[in-house]
Amino acid sequence: MKTRSEKQADVQTLETLFKTTPHVFFTGFEKLTVLQDYELRKTVRAAGGRYKVIKNTLAEKAGTGTPAEKIVTGLAGMTSIAYTTGDPVALAKALTKYAKDNPSFTFKAGMVEGRVFDVKGIDALATMPSREEILAKLLFLMNAPAQRLVTAINGVGRNLAVVIDQGVKENKFSA
Repeated sequence: MKTRSEKQADVQTLETLFKTTPHVFFTGFEKLTVLQDYELRKTVRAAGGRYKVIKNTLAEKAGTGTPAEKIVTGLAGMTSIAYTTGDPVALAKALTKYAKDNPSFTFKAGMVEGRVFDVKGIDALATMPSREEILAKLLFLMNAPAQRLVTAINGVGRNLAVVIDQGVKENKFSA
């Protein structure tokens, strides 16, 4: 059993995490085996996140006065958090896929940039394209008009060359 000072240190750690980490997902993990827990942690790390099992009472104390205050009040059962400072969509996708493969792993709530999400919101977040996909589409859309302009400019010269070539072949140009 943890001593009072260890619990205070845990509360401080969680409070710092809630204040500094913009993307946090609260999950339930009842009846996970050790192997399933290992796979979950590996999945979260691969998505650029971290995973931690928390105690509900300590989370409630740590969440007071932080953006996560709405979520931590009333937590029940075994609770863990997956969090990241990177792409929340990648983490949500990884967790959603893991939850589909392991029904004993469930979502409780989530927070992305201070905005609270319920389970349906997390599923919607997981269906969004990742940050890299959005940037690639944006760059394509920005580049497309320039490509069209170059194609149109090249088309005029190409068409002129075709007309001259046909004229020479048909002896339309006489010297």
